Amino acid sequence: MTISTISRQRIRNRAKFLCEYCHSSEEASTSRFTFDHLIPQSLGGKDNEDNLALACHRCNGRRYNFTDGIDPETQATVPLFNPRQNKWSEHFIWSINGQKILGVSPIGRATIDRLDMNDERHDDASIQRARRLWIRGGWHPPIHDPQQSAC
Repeated sequence: MTISTISRQRIRNRAKFLCEYCHSSEEASTSRFTFDHLIPQSLGGKDNEDNLALACHRCNGRRYNFTDGIDPETQATVPLFNPRQNKWSEHFIWSINGQKILGVSPIGRATIDRLDMNDERHDDASIQRARRLWIRGGWHPPIHDPQQSAC
Protein backbone atom coordinates (compact mmCIF):
# COMPACT_ATOMS: atom_id res chain seq x y z
CA MET A 1 0.00 0.00 0.00
CA THR A 2 1.33 3.40 -0.90
CA ILE A 3 -0.71 5.65 1.36
CA SER A 4 1.27 8.56 2.77
CA THR A 5 1.33 9.37 6.47
CA ILE A 6 -0.45 12.65 5.73
CA SER A 7 -3.22 10.86 3.79
CA ARG A 8 -3.62 8.30 6.57
CA GLN A 9 -4.15 11.09 9.10
CA ARG A 10 -6.61 12.94 6.84
CA ILE A 11 -8.61 9.73 6.34
CA ARG A 12 -8.68 9.08 10.10
CA ASN A 13 -9.81 12.66 10.78
CA ARG A 14 -12.47 12.51 8.03
CA ALA A 15 -13.84 9.33 9.62
CA LYS A 16 -13.73 10.87 13.11
CA PHE A 17 -11.59 7.85 14.10
CA LEU A 18 -14.56 5.51 13.58
CA CYS A 19 -14.82 2.50 11.32
CA GLU A 20 -16.77 3.92 8.41
CA TYR A 21 -18.93 0.78 8.27
CA CYS A 22 -19.80 -0.29 11.83
CA HIS A 23 -18.83 2.96 13.60
CA SER A 24 -16.61 1.20 16.14
CA SER A 25 -14.07 3.54 17.70
CA GLU A 26 -10.44 3.12 16.72
CA GLU A 27 -9.49 4.35 20.20
CA ALA A 28 -11.40 1.44 21.77
CA SER A 29 -9.65 -1.08 19.52
CA THR A 30 -6.54 -3.03 20.43
CA SER A 31 -4.94 -2.10 17.09
CA ARG A 32 -5.06 0.71 14.58
CA PHE A 33 -7.70 0.41 11.89
CA THR A 34 -6.95 -0.44 8.27
CA PHE A 35 -7.70 1.40 5.04
CA ASP A 36 -10.31 -0.33 2.93
CA HIS A 37 -10.37 0.20 -0.83
CA LEU A 38 -13.97 1.04 -1.78
CA ILE A 39 -13.18 -0.15 -5.28
CA PRO A 40 -10.92 -3.07 -4.40
CA GLN A 41 -7.40 -3.11 -5.81
CA SER A 42 -8.25 -6.46 -7.41
CA LEU A 43 -10.90 -4.60 -9.44
CA GLY A 44 -8.58 -1.71 -10.36
CA GLY A 45 -9.06 0.50 -7.28
CA LYS A 46 -6.31 2.97 -6.42
CA ASP A 47 -4.78 4.26 -3.17
CA ASN A 48 -6.26 7.76 -3.50
CA GLU A 49 -8.14 9.18 -0.50
CA ASP A 50 -11.49 9.17 -2.31
CA ASN A 51 -11.21 5.40 -2.71
CA LEU A 52 -10.22 4.70 0.89
CA ALA A 53 -12.30 4.22 4.01
CA LEU A 54 -11.12 3.76 7.57
CA ALA A 55 -12.22 0.27 8.57
CA CYS A 56 -11.86 -1.95 11.60
CA HIS A 57 -10.21 -5.30 10.95
CA ARG A 58 -13.58 -7.13 11.25
CA CYS A 59 -15.33 -5.05 8.59
CA ASN A 60 -12.35 -4.86 6.25
CA GLY A 61 -11.78 -8.61 6.37
CA ARG A 62 -15.44 -9.45 5.87
CA ARG A 63 -15.92 -6.97 3.06
CA TYR A 64 -12.95 -8.54 1.24
CA ASN A 65 -13.38 -7.47 -2.40
CA PHE A 66 -17.18 -7.47 -2.46
CA THR A 67 -18.90 -4.38 -3.78
CA ASP A 68 -22.49 -5.62 -3.53
CA GLY A 69 -24.64 -7.81 -1.37
CA ILE A 70 -28.14 -9.22 -1.08
CA ASP A 71 -30.81 -7.36 0.86
CA PRO A 72 -32.26 -10.09 3.12
CA GLU A 73 -35.67 -8.40 3.05
CA THR A 74 -36.15 -8.08 -0.72
CA GLN A 75 -33.54 -10.59 -1.98
CA ALA A 76 -32.34 -7.88 -4.40
CA THR A 77 -28.65 -7.48 -5.17
CA VAL A 78 -27.60 -3.95 -4.19
CA PRO A 79 -24.33 -2.07 -3.79
CA LEU A 80 -22.70 -2.18 -0.36
CA PHE A 81 -22.55 0.99 1.72
CA ASN A 82 -19.95 3.39 0.34
CA PRO A 83 -18.99 6.13 2.80
CA ARG A 84 -17.89 8.44 -0.03
CA GLN A 85 -21.29 8.19 -1.74
CA ASN A 86 -23.73 7.32 1.06
CA LYS A 87 -24.59 8.93 4.39
CA TRP A 88 -24.43 6.48 7.32
CA SER A 89 -27.59 7.81 8.99
CA GLU A 90 -29.65 7.18 5.84
CA HIS A 91 -28.86 3.47 5.89
CA PHE A 92 -28.29 2.50 9.52
CA ILE A 93 -29.59 3.13 13.03
CA TRP A 94 -28.65 1.67 16.39
CA SER A 95 -31.03 -0.64 18.25
CA ILE A 96 -32.61 0.82 21.38
CA ASN A 97 -29.95 -0.81 23.58
CA GLY A 98 -27.15 0.33 21.22
CA GLN A 99 -25.73 -3.15 20.73
CA LYS A 100 -26.91 -3.84 17.18
CA ILE A 101 -26.79 -1.91 13.94
CA LEU A 102 -30.11 -2.04 12.09
CA GLY A 103 -30.45 -1.50 8.34
CA VAL A 104 -33.11 0.99 7.29
CA SER A 105 -32.50 0.65 3.55
CA PRO A 106 -31.63 -2.16 1.14
CA ILE A 107 -28.01 -0.92 1.11
CA GLY A 108 -27.90 -0.89 4.92
CA ARG A 109 -29.42 -4.35 5.29
CA ALA A 110 -27.18 -5.88 2.60
CA THR A 111 -24.08 -4.32 4.15
CA ILE A 112 -24.98 -5.55 7.65
CA ASP A 113 -25.53 -9.03 6.25
CA ARG A 114 -22.40 -9.16 4.06
CA LEU A 115 -20.12 -7.80 6.80
CA ASP A 116 -21.99 -9.62 9.62
CA MET A 117 -21.80 -6.35 11.52
CA ASN A 118 -23.60 -7.74 14.57
CA ASP A 119 -21.78 -11.11 14.69
CA GLU A 120 -25.12 -12.86 14.19
CA ARG A 121 -23.45 -15.81 12.48
CA HIS A 122 -21.07 -16.39 15.36
CA ASP A 123 -21.92 -18.04 18.67
CA ASP A 124 -20.06 -15.56 20.84
CA ALA A 125 -21.36 -12.28 19.31
CA SER A 126 -18.10 -10.67 20.43
CA ILE A 127 -18.83 -7.30 18.84
CA GLN A 128 -22.06 -7.03 20.84
CA ARG A 129 -20.12 -7.83 24.03
CA ALA A 130 -17.61 -5.11 23.17
CA ARG A 131 -20.42 -2.64 22.44
CA ARG A 132 -21.97 -3.38 25.87
CA LEU A 133 -18.66 -2.46 27.49
CA TRP A 134 -18.33 0.69 25.38
CA ILE A 135 -21.89 1.69 26.37
CA ARG A 136 -21.01 1.30 30.06
CA GLY A 137 -17.98 3.52 29.48
CA GLY A 138 -20.12 6.15 27.72
CA TRP A 139 -18.23 5.76 24.42
CA HIS A 140 -20.99 4.18 22.37
CA PRO A 141 -23.00 4.61 20.24
CA PRO A 142 -21.33 7.61 18.58
CA ILE A 143 -23.14 10.75 19.70
CA HIS A 144 -24.34 11.82 16.23
CA ASP A 145 -25.60 8.41 15.09
CA PRO A 146 -29.36 7.84 14.91
CA GLN A 147 -30.92 5.37 17.31
CA GLN A 148 -34.14 3.36 17.11
CA SER A 149 -36.98 5.11 18.93
CA ALA A 150 -38.70 3.46 21.86
CA CYS A 151 -42.12 3.91 20.23
